Amino acid sequence: MGDITVRGGIPLHGKLYVQGSKNAALPILAAAILHDGISVIHNCPHILDVENTVQILLEMGCSVEWHGSSLKIFAGTIQNTEISSEYAAQMRSSVIFLGSLLGRMGNAALPLPGGCTIGKRPIDLHLDSLKRMGARIEEEKEILFAEAQNIHGADIRLRFPSVGTTENIILAAVLAEGTTRIFNAAKEPEIIELCRFLKEKGADIRGEGTACIVIEGVKKLKDSEFVLMSDRIVAGTYLMACMSAGGMISLERAPVCQMAAQFKILESMGAQLQIEKDKIVMSAPERPRALRAVATQPYPGFPTDLQSQLLAVLCRARGKSRIIENIFEDRYQIVPQLKKMGAQIDTAGQEAWITGTQCLHGTEVRACELRGGAALMIAGVGAAGKTTVKDSHFIFRGYEDICGDLRNLGAVIETN
Repeated sequence: MGDITVRGGIPLHGKLYVQGSKNAALPILAAAILHDGISVIHNCPHILDVENTVQILLEMGCSVEWHGSSLKIFAGTIQNTEISSEYAAQMRSSVIFLGSLLGRMGNAALPLPGGCTIGKRPIDLHLDSLKRMGARIEEEKEILFAEAQNIHGADIRLRFPSVGTTENIILAAVLAEGTTRIFNAAKEPEIIELCRFLKEKGADIRGEGTACIVIEGVKKLKDSEFVLMSDRIVAGTYLMACMSAGGMISLERAPVCQMAAQFKILESMGAQLQIEKDKIVMSAPERPRALRAVATQPYPGFPTDLQSQLLAVLCRARGKSRIIENIFEDRYQIVPQLKKMGAQIDTAGQEAWITGTQCLHGTEVRACELRGGAALMIAGVGAAGKTTVKDSHFIFRGYEDICGDLRNLGAVIETN
């Protein structure tokens, strides 16, 4: 898909069901190859990153079948442990296959991973951790070659609670000999979801959701069926869209227990929330209030994957706001595009200062990465006139049908 054109100034109203979680699905798909049998994953989102991961599984020799929103994987026929650059270059998460391939096959080869251009995101934490577990890793012509004749447990203390590194260690440790302990582990819900999937397959894991995760290696896993949780970032994106355009929306199958930091920010901007077990009803103010300061943090703090969407909303808030980006060093690529729409934003290093304006105006903008692309659509639904988002393919890496969903809420959107 090339361009998305949004006609702004129309308040959003209606009900949506939240799709399955992108950031949980990708490591779980990689985890499926640890078992030489069948894994069925229900509520799996039809998004570009999942499709690319499916292609990687097919390249390895797995059998993969879609049945509606369910994905059936048979990984008993893996023959190839080399991931091609065609798919690895499309997404950062391809590095997660290092842990699962080492754990199951004892070797792996993959290009240095690609994905969004929001920061350096070095993979040295991944490599150093896997080396402590007995892996030998070399880089040659931008290809990583990893081998471990006897992957073993280890005590690993992370200098930063990296989500991807925590996932890679877990994947390598499930079938390893001995005990692996991860200190300063990431606590994100996606880590808990990966562990829940593996435990249902027979893995021995405890401490997920805390700073210390312990994995006792097992000999073999078993067939399983698993229902994937809903996507907290997608839910947050649609709530931010309503804050931008105004109106009242209801989100069903929402991961309410994971969204406390989001709710706090939304209420601070003037939103009225009714929260039930898995349902959110939000009424947005005519114009949001500014926020004195918001800092992105690892979970349970405010997520970096919603920072761009929040930035778009604050562009028309009453007063001055400040954002501090603590996770990625290049999350402000969207700023020049928002300025084309009349936003008043100044940035220095990892901080952004936003002076809200009564109304943005529609124009042609360009998506540079996934969440920034979604944020431009959020800016568009709250702007006067038409906003055309070029290079919209980035957005579909994480959103199953963002155009259809926003249309169901009353937005006027055209695609070509």
